[in-house]
Amino acid sequence: QITTVSGNEFLLQSDIDFLILDWFHAIKNAIDRLPKEQRITSRNLEFKLRRSSSIELLNNLDTESKEPKPEHRKSLIFRLNYSASDTNDRNRVKSRLKKFISRRPSLKTLQEKGLIKDQIFGSHLHVVCEHDKSTVPQFVKLCITAVEKRGLDVDGIYRVSGNLATIQKLRFVVNQEEKLNLDDSQWEDIHVVTGALKMFFRELPEPLFPYSSFEQFVEAIKIQDNATRIKSIRSLVKKLPRPNYDTMKILFEHLQKIAAKESVNLMSTQSLGIVFGPTLLRPEKETGNMAVHMLYQNQIVELMLSEYSKIFSSEED
Repeated sequence: QITTVSGNEFLLQSDIDFLILDWFHAIKNAIDRLPKEQRITSRNLEFKLRRSSSIELLNNLDTESKEPKPEHRKSLIFRLNYSASDTNDRNRVKSRLKKFISRRPSLKTLQEKGLIKDQIFGSHLHVVCEHDKSTVPQFVKLCITAVEKRGLDVDGIYRVSGNLATIQKLRFVVNQEEKLNLDDSQWEDIHVVTGALKMFFRELPEPLFPYSSFEQFVEAIKIQDNATRIKSIRSLVKKLPRPNYDTMKILFEHLQKIAAKESVNLMSTQSLGIVFGPTLLRPEKETGNMAVHMLYQNQIVELMLSEYSKIFSSEED
């Protein structure tokens, strides 16, 4: 979301990471090319564009209140009649509010005391699985069930973005551990469900394909011989932690069902690879090889979908 100095607001939305990065660089370059005196036209605009803590915000209000502003005559008379005691009351309230904000406990402290529970979104996969007493997060299962129930034939399923505000609302419900019913009318747009599922995987502190195995998967996908390539990928998948393996298996089985309806939903294994590649696996530290990595990420997901039965087979070699 972008707010310009003139007050206009724009929302740019995409599920493709490299596209978002391109937008960011384009906007940043445009801002950098502006003359410095045109970038910020007033002190007020500078304050709005700057990230501030709550205390800084209150301090700014104190300073701004001292600046003369053109006001209607009636407002001026009101200010002249404003008593000193009222001003002192306002200052006391601000002072107490500052103290409250500075002394409030941290999120970690509240979690340790049990006042705030661990959230589903943004937590490590194994933590979510321990919370759900399963090797696959309950939220993932619910989303997959909902999509297979009413989304397999939807054009552009997983590629088309849902309403971001509704997705965030669903995220909040899940994090608050409220009883979730994805058949409720407020979640009737299946793109909201798919958007929330992608967001869940995107916000994992460590992706579904662990950082430690990223380079190994990339090296495996580079193998020229197809049989050897599949065998190598299968070996890496088998070594994954149980939550990662089980979640990956149920997810790719689901995506395979999506690809099977390609003639209707127009989502091939290649399309799904483009959507899920950067979401499911990425390097721990981005390097200059981002575009190359993205190509391999897509290819890994595409191969695992097209060769699902061989890679996730329980049979030993």
